[in-house]
Amino acid sequence: MDAQRDAVLAAAMEQLAERGYAGCSVAAVAERAGVAVGSVYRHYPTKAALVVELFRKVVTREVEAVREVSERPGTPAERVVAVFDTFASRALKTPRMAYALLAEPVDAPIEAERLVFRRAFRDVVAQHVADGVRSGVLPAQDADVTAAALVGAAAEVLIGPLTTGGADEVSGLRTFVLRSLGGSDAGHS
Repeated sequence: MDAQRDAVLAAAMEQLAERGYAGCSVAAVAERAGVAVGSVYRHYPTKAALVVELFRKVVTREVEAVREVSERPGTPAERVVAVFDTFASRALKTPRMAYALLAEPVDAPIEAERLVFRRAFRDVVAQHVADGVRSGVLPAQDADVTAAALVGAAAEVLIGPLTTGGADEVSGLRTFVLRSLGGSDAGHS
């Protein structure tokens, strides 16, 4: 049973990466996994339940990736920029999946998971903003509000490139993040 569940989850991940949430039907996942539709329902009562588990798996991996890069040596601002650079570059490697996880219309349970993801991502950023404020290298600000605003802005900036394949908008994200933290970007004064 565990092997079948793993096969269903792997098939769902492939389907979501290729077709997005709308194209990730239970029937398509079952066919890709080489199982009957009823077998999928034995493990997951709804499409939303399947995608929620998939979402948690993928998001946990992504949050860990940005957390890891944010712990590398650097100033608090450099660490925050590294979070968004990493987030954007990873999203652009699997644009259809990233769009499905960030912005595609989904069922309510998946939307609730998006909020959990945003909070986890916000918390990683807020830690470094707060460190910068405490050490005096960033101006006084509410770290949680700044981090939440940056996470929302980054997601919004990525929607275009994730749906069109271009990445022009992403290049300005670094400058936006630095300026939003209260710093400056010498290359874009």
